[in-house]
Amino acid sequence: MKRSLRRVGGLLVGGGVEPHAVAGEVAKVLVPVADTSPKFGKRTTSRAECVLYTFIIEMRRTRVDMVALRSLEPETILAANDAEPLIKSRERVDAYGEVFTPKYMVASMLDLVQAELERDPEFVNKTFFEPAAGDGNFLVAILHRKLVAIQSRFTHREIPNEALFALASIYGIELLRDNCEIAQSLMLAEFVEFLTRLGIECGPETDIYCAARHIISVNVKCGNTLTGFNEQKEPLIFSWWHRVEGDSRSVCREDFTFASLREAEAGLFDFFTSPDYAICHIDQVQEEILS
Repeated sequence: MKRSLRRVGGLLVGGGVEPHAVAGEVAKVLVPVADTSPKFGKRTTSRAECVLYTFIIEMRRTRVDMVALRSLEPETILAANDAEPLIKSRERVDAYGEVFTPKYMVASMLDLVQAELERDPEFVNKTFFEPAAGDGNFLVAILHRKLVAIQSRFTHREIPNEALFALASIYGIELLRDNCEIAQSLMLAEFVEFLTRLGIECGPETDIYCAARHIISVNVKCGNTLTGFNEQKEPLIFSWWHRVEGDSRSVCREDFTFASLREAEAGLFDFFTSPDYAICHIDQVQEEILS
């Protein structure tokens, strides 16, 4: 399966894990979120890189650097506006370079892609990928913005399905297992809270809850973005969730390896064979029925 890079709609770099290294590798794989290119000095820079540089500049502006972080206790390292912890421990900073992006900075960075995220005619299906997901601050914020936009654009009856498709458009990789599980839980909580607030039943026994939990488990993985492998040293596998033309509720799932994005760019053949999933309503994807 050879996948066009254009299928990935955006690049957002956060999470605080060596952004230069992560972005340098991932930027080779993912297409920028827009074709227009603002300029930094003499160098033409994509909108995706623009988000990255905003992160780096803000880190410098708030004087959060790795040397200083190693000498401080977690409770003393706070975001400027709401006393938000940016690290869990000095040991994790030393071992993994783990520094979390504060919420105000997440909001500022997402504002740069607000058109694609909230106003584009195809905003529900616009794909976002977080290569250093941390505990999900970017993933949850992206989901929240999409859900709010869905509420204003769709009927009450349409909202559950559109919310699931929005969830299916958000991807992430996180190196540390505990962070990954937190990110998955927070995304599910955001999804459930949104539907519950609108009076839409979304308890653990409902199809929509089970489908949301399954989509999150498929789209948000524990692994290494730089190598493309999971904890078991196996290739990271994700899924495209294609809408079925003429049926707004149905989806066709197609698996792909994260490494295949690099291979497609290099013109190489991907030998991974995706299972043939049956077309189904998006609130039934947890059944994983094969055709």
